[in-house]
Amino acid sequence: MKEFQMFCIAIDGPAAAGKGTISKAVARALDVAHLDTGLLYRAVGVKTLGGCPALEAAQGLTSEDLERTDLRGPEAAQAASKVAVLPEVRAALVDFQRAFARRAGGAVLDGRDIGTVICPNAEVKLFVTASAEVRAQRRFLELSAKGEADSLAAVLADVKARDERDMNRAEAPMRPADDAVIIDTSELSIEEAIAASLREIEARR
Repeated sequence: MKEFQMFCIAIDGPAAAGKGTISKAVARALDVAHLDTGLLYRAVGVKTLGGCPALEAAQGLTSEDLERTDLRGPEAAQAASKVAVLPEVRAALVDFQRAFARRAGGAVLDGRDIGTVICPNAEVKLFVTASAEVRAQRRFLELSAKGEADSLAAVLADVKARDERDMNRAEAPMRPADDAVIIDTSELSIEEAIAASLREIEARR
């Protein structure tokens, strides 16, 4: 049963820390809507790979764009990280995200700047993180299972490069909000990480 009305849960963190899995599980457990805001940037990035200017891609984004099957690959991830540093792209996507965050029944949004920029007044803010080495190992195993892995060293380099871009961009750099709860998943199972997240949310209901 839904008990949340206009209740926003912001979950931020770097790539492969587990925030996407945690966010989906939290949304299911609480029966609220979920938005992976990274998909917005991946969709814009993929459109730029096809030759569309970044701002035009962001302004013309549709729900169908978010359903593309090529948004989860490494090329989409790299393209997303590159367009995400563009202030005009971020501005074009802000209203969409904020409207989603305040939908009736509550919402979970995960990304890089939800608690700091998109929803600074969110009722709950979590920052899910893990060491670069742990995140690279997770991503390497994921890619290996799909037959897409290069080497662990290459994946680690990619993780660190994305962190560098995300943390040092001029517009909305990735960082924990001052009032965010840090959840380090380096030594947690996904079940433990989800449980820890739900405990923090319950404490703030």
